[in-house]
This record gives sequence, structure tokens and C-alpha cells, in this order.
Amino acid sequence: MMKLKITLPSVYTILFLLIVFIAALTWIVPAGQYDMANNELLGKSVPVAGSYHQVESSPQGINDILLAPIKGFYDPITNQARAIDVALFVLIIGGFFGVVNKTKAIESGIFQITNKLKGREIWMIPTLMGFFALGGTIFGMAEETLPFYTLVIPVMIAAGYDSITGVAVVMIGAGIGALGSTVNPFATIIASNAAQISFTEGLGLRVVILVLAWLLCVVYVMKYAKKVKNNPNASLVANDKVANEEYFLHRSNTTGQALSFQQKIVLTILLLVFVAMVIGVSFSGWWMAEISALFLAATLLVGLVAKMNEQILTASFIDGARELLGVAFIITLARGLVVVMDDGNITHTFLYYAEHLLSDLSPIVFINSIYWVLSFLSLLIPSSSGLAVLSMPVLAPLADFSNVPREFVVTAFQAASGLPNLVTPTSAIVMGGLALGRVSYSTWLRFIVPLLAMIVVLVMVLLSIGVIFS
Repeated sequence: MMKLKITLPSVYTILFLLIVFIAALTWIVPAGQYDMANNELLGKSVPVAGSYHQVESSPQGINDILLAPIKGFYDPITNQARAIDVALFVLIIGGFFGVVNKTKAIESGIFQITNKLKGREIWMIPTLMGFFALGGTIFGMAEETLPFYTLVIPVMIAAGYDSITGVAVVMIGAGIGALGSTVNPFATIIASNAAQISFTEGLGLRVVILVLAWLLCVVYVMKYAKKVKNNPNASLVANDKVANEEYFLHRSNTTGQALSFQQKIVLTILLLVFVAMVIGVSFSGWWMAEISALFLAATLLVGLVAKMNEQILTASFIDGARELLGVAFIITLARGLVVVMDDGNITHTFLYYAEHLLSDLSPIVFINSIYWVLSFLSLLIPSSSGLAVLSMPVLAPLADFSNVPREFVVTAFQAASGLPNLVTPTSAIVMGGLALGRVSYSTWLRFIVPLLAMIVVLVMVLLSIGVIFS
């Protein structure tokens, strides 16, 4: 008897179909807008609660669907950059690692690390996930994680794990940090300001969510990694084992050789670049342009140290950028979803539905309902800062009618807005990370869904307890 094998479409097709689906909704969902007022504290226009009104419908047709990925990259009408900075950042990262890989410094370094950690490789997982969680909770580490996949995944594969383990360490580590953000200026502080409270209110509960959720994720990833190491066939990407080892480890003949002085300098440059990136983002307000310039400068420095001539340097850079061209395109497609929603004037309509759904509820029902509503909205609006500015001025005041302190709404928002960093196909971070790890979205769902269910239950329990004792 023949078995029916169901194969899900590629990431590109999934994202394009989502654009088509959202465009179809613009023909069904009423178009509407809130009145917008300038918030001096945020320096942005925010919706005015209770001001929603219907506007002229703007259904998105075939032409709009085809233009969405283009506008997701750069809107030629408003001159608004959307994904161009992140996409260019990804290509420069690819070029940088193309040049670094030419020196074989990373390959030799991976061997040295795994050799010294023989029998203790598993402890890399909590250590690295702690680092990424710290970045997530302090400054909402998201796009900044993209360079780390190229470093972490080969180390995990060389240690006897698989590409999913490497993706999980980076994506879940930073994602759980963002989910439990404590002082993240791009989410927690913006949401608190929009809710008209201090960001320190509710800080204790957010720390508890961060610590417990991080422990849960670390145990989950370590358990999976141990299973794969003991039985490679248990890997969700077991069929790609040889191909992934070939791709990420390059089957280099340098394996086992000591690092040369030149390679040590290259690895030092690599380390300093990442330190500079974290410091620049955390304390100097750097964003994609500054970080891209940093990696471009580091590329030239590595080429100089490795004594590459101009032809080898440029060829290596282009080859590396070519490897991540698909990731850059995924990012533009993901941004195209938001373009269709905004152009179709249905973004505010979903917020209006949420506003009415949350009226006149008891405290526990209210806080859990708002968590689910914000989780749904975060799938449509994966930008934490964008969701905070849009939703908090409307939803936070509703807490007053249910006798729930507004800081719980901010905490629910924070926990909900962290979900896109783990699973949603509308997130460029998720789709970009999976593309870098050569992991299909369907495979990632098989891995992440059980953990996601446990995280949601944990957050709901902690929110409920917090409201009871508030």
C-alpha cells in the first residue's frame, strides 16, 4: 500500500500565501482607523481610545499583492525604508563570513573548542542561551542574532548535536529574553510609557517569568540535544545529517590542526566585532546601518590580516553574500504582510475588535484574555515597538474597568510580543534564522510547539497569580 507523503511548501511560498490571505481579508474585514494623537513621551502618534471609525474600504488586489514584497523592502512613494536596512545587513554578514571562512579560522577554532570540551559540550547550551536571553531582556536582541547562527550551528553540529539545536540555542535564547523583557527600551519601556506607567512597575513579575521560562527552555533544548547525541536518528533533521555536516563544517582538511597565528588574530577580530556590536546597540543607539558598517570594516581588516589580494577578497565576500541572499528575500516577504494590512486599512479594525472583546471581564479572565488577544495581534504585527505604540493606548485603559493594575497589561503584552520571535511565520527573525539553519518551518513547528504550549501555560499561571495577589 502506497503511503501518501505530504510535503509543505517552502518558506517563500508560505509567506507569499500569507500575503494573499491577508489581502483576501481586506475584501471582507471592514476598513477603519483610530484618530491619532502625538505622544510627546514616545515622540510618536498613538491611537486615541474610543475614537475608532470606519473609513473607505481599500481592498488589496493582484497588483497590490505583487507590490507588497517590493514595498516591504522599500516604499518608493513615501521613501520609507522597511526591510532594506535589515536585508543589506544580512548580505554584509554573509560577505563577512565568506571572507572569514576563507581563512579556515572558524573550522579550526570549532575543532579546538569541541576537543577541549570533550564530554562537557552540553554545558554550552545553557551558557549560550543565557547570553542570548540577557541580550533579549536588556535590549530586545532580534535582528542582531542573525550573525550568531553562522557561529553557533557549526559548533553544535561538531559537538554531536544537529542544526535544530544550534537554531534553538540562538532563537529560543534571545526569544525567551524578549518574552521576559525587563528593561528592553524597544518594547517594555515603550509599552509602559504608552500605558502611562513607569517601566519599573511590574518588573518583579517579569523577572520571575524570564527566569522560569528560561529554565524551562534550557531543560527542553538540553533534553533534545542529549537525545540526538545518543541517537542521531532521533534528530528531526536526521535525513539531512550528511548534507548539513558538509555545509556547516565544510569537511575541511584543517581538522585537528592547531590554530595558526594568523587564524588566532582573525578569531580575535571576530570576537571583538561581536563585543562592539553588543556595546554599540546597548549604549550608543546603533542600528542596522552602524552594525553593517562595523562588519564591513571588519571584513577589510580580516582580508588585510589574511593577506588576501583584491580578487580573492571580493570573490569571497560575494560568495558569502550569495549564501544569504535567500534570507534577505525572506525578510522582505515578511515585511510585505504588514504592508498589505496597513494599505488595506484593517490593522486598526483588529485592534477595535480586541477592545470590545475585553470589556466587562473579571480580573483573572481579563488578564488571560488580553494575553491571548495580544498574542494574536503579535502574529499580525511582529514588531514589538510597533505593537506597543498601536495597542497599549487602547488596551491599557481597559484594565481600569476590570480592577487590574496596568502593569499587568504591560507584562501580558511583553510575554505575548515575545512569541513572534519563536514561531510566527510573519517574523523575519524566525524565517531568517530557520533559513540560516537550513531547517524547514514544518520541522521547526514539530520541535517548538510542545515547548510553546508549556511557555503559554506558565505565563498564564503567573499572570493569574500576580493579579490575585495584586
